[in-house]
Amino acid sequence: MNIVVGVTGGIAAYKTVHLVRLLIKAGHEVTVIPTENALRFVGAPTWESISRNTVTTSVHDDVAKVRHVAIGQAAELVIVAPATANTIAKITAGLADDLLGTTLLATTAPVAIAPAMHTEMWRHPATQANIQTLRERGVSVFGPDEGELTGGDSGPGRMLEPEEIVDAALALLDPQDLVGMRVAVSAGGTREPIDPVRFLGNRSSGRQGVALAAEAAARGAEVDLVAANIADDVLAEARHPRIRVRGVGTAAQLGEAMTDAAASADVVIMAAAVADYRPAAPSDQKLTKEAGLLDRIDLVENADIVAGLAASRPQSQTIVAFAAETLSDSEERRERARRKRERKGVDLLAVNLADAEHGFEKAENAIEIIGEGGSVVGMADGSKRHVARALWDAVQKTRR
Repeated sequence: MNIVVGVTGGIAAYKTVHLVRLLIKAGHEVTVIPTENALRFVGAPTWESISRNTVTTSVHDDVAKVRHVAIGQAAELVIVAPATANTIAKITAGLADDLLGTTLLATTAPVAIAPAMHTEMWRHPATQANIQTLRERGVSVFGPDEGELTGGDSGPGRMLEPEEIVDAALALLDPQDLVGMRVAVSAGGTREPIDPVRFLGNRSSGRQGVALAAEAAARGAEVDLVAANIADDVLAEARHPRIRVRGVGTAAQLGEAMTDAAASADVVIMAAAVADYRPAAPSDQKLTKEAGLLDRIDLVENADIVAGLAASRPQSQTIVAFAAETLSDSEERRERARRKRERKGVDLLAVNLADAEHGFEKAENAIEIIGEGGSVVGMADGSKRHVARALWDAVQKTRR
């Protein structure tokens, strides 16, 4: 999605760096348009490095491409954060004396502003009248929050946190097609203990499962996310009032948690990478080579969690499984996925390519979604949030 982020001259501009980073991580193309005053707080090199796009405040740059109008025309969403009292007044009056002003006048995309100012300025009748006018024109106003402000003051006027702004802004465009639904998603990779310092595991970061949970919540669902050994920075994307996170470690723990979550779920997605085997007798003491205790580790097979869920599910429940493959031949990958889908008894199976650019521990993923009769009912290649959107679209088509 092509998103414009306007940044104006308030101390909260430092938070907008994280806001832009969140949008980039979610797979969006972001153009940052600061005002001259905004650059006093955060410089152009920071905005360019984080957005990967050229940054300017002037309507006189790139005139041949009519940039002062083209950016607004191409935008699918515009977010102004922070939006100062001065900027709010200028937007209301339709002033266009800089690149942000012309962009806002030229766009037909949804516009959201996140006010940030001192309490007295926020409560001033002029500001309140401007906010009312903008709302009547269809501008979304996020916040402000109440809390500590610059200079030790406290009260309404604090800019919302970047995660809240991103979620609310993207929700303006997300189809709310999962409202009223409860979904259960597993993510990450299980670890089967050998001894207190070693385990059998895999390279799953949990990013795809977390993206699936975040996308479901953005589209209105209540989400139970079962997270197996996921780093805090990855799990941060799942911070949402409609997402409940349950952390687990082993395949047995994941199976128990998913069975509990699936009992009330309309849709179950098993995106976690589950160990096929576990040590038969994990040691409570570190095993040493010196004692010859690492020469042989007896393994026992773990239960097939998704097959078990499929076998005992309610009739109306939709179940999706994942299968990571390294096969370069796409038709052979599909055929293996078709057999796996039948064997596990799931509605959809997303086969994802695990190579140097895609899959485990990578920002990008590539999937094909196998449905009834072995047909390919969807595909996606790109960021893991982009893949998550495609998968939820396929789920909804299957449920109709």
